[in-house]
Amino acid sequence: MALLHSLLPGALVVLGLTLLEIRRGSPRGDWLINLQAWALYVLVAVSMLPLFQLSRGISLMDGSALPFWAAFPIFLFVKDLGEYLFHRAQHKVPLLWSMHSLHHSDPEMSALTTNRHFWADQLIKSVTIWTATALVISPTPLMVYCYMVLSMWHFVVHANLPFDFGRFSWVLNSPSYHRRHHSRLPEHYDSNFAALFPIFDVIGGSYHRPDGFPPTGLDHAPQNLRELATWPLHHAGPTPEPVKAG
Repeated sequence: MALLHSLLPGALVVLGLTLLEIRRGSPRGDWLINLQAWALYVLVAVSMLPLFQLSRGISLMDGSALPFWAAFPIFLFVKDLGEYLFHRAQHKVPLLWSMHSLHHSDPEMSALTTNRHFWADQLIKSVTIWTATALVISPTPLMVYCYMVLSMWHFVVHANLPFDFGRFSWVLNSPSYHRRHHSRLPEHYDSNFAALFPIFDVIGGSYHRPDGFPPTGLDHAPQNLRELATWPLHHAGPTPEPVKAG
């Protein structure tokens, strides 16, 4: 399984980023809950995700019939667009927000926050954006592998390391760019949803340049594994609304 092949490299990336965070004096944060969420996420992926995999139907494009240099950028673009649209839905649809709010509940966002997701998120994604992407272009194993390697950038994006790409912040996600999305400050709500490429925020009207290094987290966070596994039952509060101008 591709997920298992990515566990060790992902763990090494997180370890390296965590050491950098510690070196710059970042707070420890909710590291134990984050590790438990990661373990639960992997357990569900191994035991339940195969049951949610739909049989492959007809795709508009056959990735194996195209040269890799052409097929992979298409797959990457479509997959990242799906991630962007799903992420926006997570902040608008109450049921999805009740699950996604777990990710936003970390009081000290760090590299370990990356996999602080409710275990059912991946099941919903498997029958929505993952399936939709396969309908556009059927990926080869190499395309999936390369996507997983690029996806490790998400660990950097969530790291407690204050850097961004300045005027080129619209090109690639960065810690400062994504931290604005996790900000507790109401004026930062409803912005910077992009997974890898902020160009989708530009197109969707949700793009904002990094604005300092604001505090993160929600008023309530899981306190133990039981609350973590049943988070939507403990989640409190509506989806965060953007501040209206004027």
